Amino acid sequence: MLIYLVFAVVAGFLLANQNPINADLRKIVGSPFLASALSNFVGSIFLGIITIIVSHTLFPSWTFITGEPVWVWLGGLLGGIYLTSNVLLFPRLGAVQTVILPILGQILMGIVIDSFGWFGALQISLSTFRFIGILITLVGVLIAVVLPSLSGKSQAKSSSNETKNLLVWRVWAVIVGGLSAIQQAINGHLGTLLHNPSQASFVSFFLGFLAIFLVALIVDRRLPKFSELKKAKVWNGFGGILGALFVLTTVLAVPQIGAGLTIMMALIGQIVGSMLVQQFGWWRSLRYNIQRFQVIGVLVMLLGIVFIKFL
Repeated sequence: MLIYLVFAVVAGFLLANQNPINADLRKIVGSPFLASALSNFVGSIFLGIITIIVSHTLFPSWTFITGEPVWVWLGGLLGGIYLTSNVLLFPRLGAVQTVILPILGQILMGIVIDSFGWFGALQISLSTFRFIGILITLVGVLIAVVLPSLSGKSQAKSSSNETKNLLVWRVWAVIVGGLSAIQQAINGHLGTLLHNPSQASFVSFFLGFLAIFLVALIVDRRLPKFSELKKAKVWNGFGGILGALFVLTTVLAVPQIGAGLTIMMALIGQIVGSMLVQQFGWWRSLRYNIQRFQVIGVLVMLLGIVFIKFL
């Protein structure tokens, strides 16, 4: 069990590094959709190689595909929405908020999934401790997100339009976090149905690539230019691999330690990773010193997670 806990934490840390890598790729190709499509394409190839090595086949049988409900195949689409949203959110909200706000959505949606047993998850009732945990987590988000914003206003005033735009992006960040929780639950269930975690991860990632690629063609009406790709660094391709490893790890961990514990441990890794990315400006991202409000807020959120998942 310990090894799966460690896997989940490391996967969350890697996912926090995916955001700035893909954000930098967006600057190179000039489109969040093309950047997401390229990231998913690299991740699909990575998972495809692993799947062929492990199981000598890529896709499940047609009988299996037609015999399962449609929602089993939605994990890749939701993952594509989450990935593209992070590319858009990162330059607007910064590394920490881009992770913390989706975390709130993941926790809230994870509780709904557990309470009703959606997507093949084990049904867990909403206890008093879990409800207290939700309230504590909300307080942590307010401390980590709102207080630093208020303190920043003393240094620079923001226009009302900028404030409204930030609010819209923050709300969307919470929503995509909920979609991410649904994705993890669906992918975990798909891995159980297929009895093949690597194949389930590949199918999810590949479907996400197809969805993002079609959107990119419709919106941008072009493919990435070779002259643009020549400007990319080798590590600009790591985003897809990191995302693929995250999906693979969650598919492996969910059947072993449960969806709730997997999400929680991955969230801890994401929080730590995002704070380090912001502090040191990794992957050509802007450097911001971590504020004490953010540290306090994260610690309060972790306390809330403990109430939700352990008490």
